[in-house]
Amino acid sequence: MADRNPQLTWRGTAAHWDRWLFDAVARRHWPAAERALPALGRAANHGVLWGGIAAALTALGAPRTRKAALRAAASLALASATVNTVGKWTVRRPRPLLEGVPLVRQPAVQPWTTSFPSGHSASAFAFTAGMALESPVWGAAVAPLAASVAFSRVYTGVHYPSDVAAGALIGVAAGFAVRELARGARQARAVPGDERPAAGVPALPDGAGLTVVVNTGAGTAGGAVLDVLLDRLPRAEVVACAGGELEAELEAAAARSAVLGVCGGDGTVNAAATAALRAGVPLAVFPGGTLNHFALDLGLTGPEDTCRAITAGQAVRVAVGRFSPPGPAGAGGGGEGGEGGEGGYFLNTFSIGVYPELLRHRLRWAPRIGGGPAALVAAWRVLRAERPVRLTLAGRPRSAWLLFAGNGTYQGTGPTPRRRDGLGEGLLDLRLVHGGGRPGPSLLAAALAGPLTRSPVHVATRLRRLHIGDIPPGTPLAYDGEYAQSPPALVLDALPDVLSVYRPR
Repeated sequence: MADRNPQLTWRGTAAHWDRWLFDAVARRHWPAAERALPALGRAANHGVLWGGIAAALTALGAPRTRKAALRAAASLALASATVNTVGKWTVRRPRPLLEGVPLVRQPAVQPWTTSFPSGHSASAFAFTAGMALESPVWGAAVAPLAASVAFSRVYTGVHYPSDVAAGALIGVAAGFAVRELARGARQARAVPGDERPAAGVPALPDGAGLTVVVNTGAGTAGGAVLDVLLDRLPRAEVVACAGGELEAELEAAAARSAVLGVCGGDGTVNAAATAALRAGVPLAVFPGGTLNHFALDLGLTGPEDTCRAITAGQAVRVAVGRFSPPGPAGAGGGGEGGEGGEGGYFLNTFSIGVYPELLRHRLRWAPRIGGGPAALVAAWRVLRAERPVRLTLAGRPRSAWLLFAGNGTYQGTGPTPRRRDGLGEGLLDLRLVHGGGRPGPSLLAAALAGPLTRSPVHVATRLRRLHIGDIPPGTPLAYDGEYAQSPPALVLDALPDVLSVYRPR
């Protein structure tokens, strides 16, 4: 008699114990759980339970609590995407037979997806892990709820215990993965790159000739910047304004000053760069937003760096990306300004597709429910309802979930990488996620494509100029965190060494 395959024996034993535990739970009678656990499982459908908790903590909690809630929501999103794009279609395990499970526990509508792994368990433990890694107290508070949701999946007969265990492991792994991604984002380069020095910029030892426009609605660093300015550059003019007055104030300040300064986030810095280019004056950036991508990639960590550079007259020349309607005026058609129909500049990134729609929904909902919940609402709407954009790239028809163009080469993987080693390159970093399927799986697959320049879902290349045609009416675009409507055709091009920006050597 031939020896039995040890692997098949192990699988048979595991399946036996899995079914034995499932049946043991089905036979056990918990009077208090008959209504509570099925209701809890229903509340966790599509992440509604966890989204509600995240929204409440974001709206009412302290800053660290809000950060923990956002980290938890991001972990849940990663775990859910992993389960639905890899787990469910890799191990096609049928749902358990409901023999022995009391009818009162069974769901009214049976799930149609495969059984392994449990998406509810993955979401619950991802949310808890993401929360606990940022706020152990809140993590401990939601852990019993997560465990109850996971147990409810066996109790109601929709999953085997091993499905739940695998989902829980995926969820915890997602929490740790998001923490590592957040650490990588915080470790953004703040070391000067190899940009060319800018000759002839004025040195302003006491700040005379400098006008700094502070966007009072951007970030939280305005007060700190003002303190440094009063101490280091006492003769600088400071203008505080709200978002609606920003562009006019920047234009006026650039017209009357030797140097235009700006304090705000990336969108504010973009508006200041546009005004500085029009007026032909150098730009001084005081990081004052939430993320400050441009300032960090330039090597500026705070207002002290900028003040030191202004005092010494030290600056570099950086490249600027431009988007404009095609036309006879120069390489890009001559468009300027921040309106989609007229064109504009981008210091960091430009995109068409899923990201502008995310931004549109977030801008719409943020004033009503806050930034964190608005981001969750935006992601939910886009991943459920969006369709790829059909357009023409360099004369070839394309269908795309996302077209990303960076001002300079970005390091890292995926369709929208985060960091540059220099701002003087004068090339566009183009990333394209092909259309087809649904946006969530496609974007996840593009992110997992890593440094590959060509894959079934993701193309990456570098170029100086790109013509985009046949853009459907009403298609949105985003640039440096701002949102606009796209014209029917655009030219993207990189303008090397056109902007002088203060930075200490």
